[in-house]
Amino acid sequence: MKTFAFCLFTFAFFTLTAQHGEQKYYPETDPLVLDKLEQWQDMKFGLLMHWGAYSQWGIVESWSICAEDEGWCRRKSDDYTAYKKEYENLKTTFNPVDFNPEKWAKAAKDAGMKYVVFTTKHHDGFSMFDTKQTDYKVTDPGCSFHTNPKSNITKEIFNAFRSEGLWAGAYFSKPDWHNNYYWDPYFPPRDRNVNYDPELYPEKWEKYVDFTHKQIMELMTDYGKVDILWLDGGWVAKESKEDIGKWYSKKALDTKSGFLKSSIINQDIRMDELVEKARAKQPGLIVVDRAVPGKNQNYLTPENHVPEKELPYPWESCIIAGGGWSWVPDATYMSGQKAVHMLVDIVAKGGNLLLNIAPGPDGKWHDGAYELFEEIGNWMKINNDAIYGTRAISPYKEGKVCLTQKDGAVYAIYLADENEKEIPSEICLSSITPAKNAQLTLLGTDQELKWEKVGNGFIVHIPEKFQKTPPCNYAWVVKIKTDNIELNNN
Repeated sequence: MKTFAFCLFTFAFFTLTAQHGEQKYYPETDPLVLDKLEQWQDMKFGLLMHWGAYSQWGIVESWSICAEDEGWCRRKSDDYTAYKKEYENLKTTFNPVDFNPEKWAKAAKDAGMKYVVFTTKHHDGFSMFDTKQTDYKVTDPGCSFHTNPKSNITKEIFNAFRSEGLWAGAYFSKPDWHNNYYWDPYFPPRDRNVNYDPELYPEKWEKYVDFTHKQIMELMTDYGKVDILWLDGGWVAKESKEDIGKWYSKKALDTKSGFLKSSIINQDIRMDELVEKARAKQPGLIVVDRAVPGKNQNYLTPENHVPEKELPYPWESCIIAGGGWSWVPDATYMSGQKAVHMLVDIVAKGGNLLLNIAPGPDGKWHDGAYELFEEIGNWMKINNDAIYGTRAISPYKEGKVCLTQKDGAVYAIYLADENEKEIPSEICLSSITPAKNAQLTLLGTDQELKWEKVGNGFIVHIPEKFQKTPPCNYAWVVKIKTDNIELNNN
């Protein structure tokens, strides 16, 4: 076989920023939470599931009842009142009789996932748990599914995933477009926000705050061990009059802004108090108050994109695996190669991947979801040592090779091109140099690899038998066990 080398160029180490602008992170101080965050950062890979009565229509979750004029959530009706009534009537026909959370949990575990985040309630307010605060819920007698022994869907999911050893995370929407104390029937909804001024109607707003606290405390009290409280709807937050004034001044000057899609309103739900109460029930609870800068955002969540560089704080990319966030018919899922490469890229940059799968109205996943999970799992069975428990190392990537590190080892993960089925005979890195006594192995084999120092870097030689019959698909990992690694940042 002809010998050829892949000599990869050194990448400089950049200032650490998020892809879409600066993100300010406020470090946690609670030692129990810090310990849990370390465990979470070791896990690397989780499952997100968007599911609700809206899945019956195969539409974008919740958003079609919002007054904002966006193409991706536009409703097919000119009569808003009739549409919202029909939408909320989906509760009566929601009947996922094939709901089998044990099957989902096993598939997630086999794929290498370590935690689940489930939508206990999205913005439309339909609760997928047995809340006592509203009858707009899956367990209400008005819902077709309420007689099913698994009708308390959140509890069933949490129990099934915990049984497989995964952490349980509760997605919860802070806005609730069904609740009369958020969208008061007297006022038409203008956008995603509360449709009245909480400062002008403090008693009304206080009832909404009480409702929200009670629902979250139900989840913290009655659903076993909860590891993550993942709060969505970052516009529900405490805002100063100065910030609100700046926002309106900017909009007033922007003559090209067109239709006003959303505004800033002070919506203080007393997060500090809520988190303190939640952690009294769930010590060490990780809280993710998404897109709200402050101490209650324990990790940041880039949505449906991967940052270009390593980020200097705990973070997680939440990514659609196929179709949309919520179920759509005939969804096409990403390839196993794309999923593996994305996981490697994110982990090399110090993040976690939260991959979204949307159950259907019958309670089933698409077959494509299971096929994708099997492909990821096959790769993880061979290479998970390069993923779990690792941390970023500079430079996180050099050409087609991503780098991770842990416990005196560095992992060089070669990302194969789509049609690349054989491992190259030589892989050359110029940004790192192992110590003289370093031992190099190809994960999935026991044979030690030969290597040599070249200039500021090194070349590792891959035996022909492994070139032709790699231990896995999509990406190949060279483990460098060494006392030290010399970094050659140019």
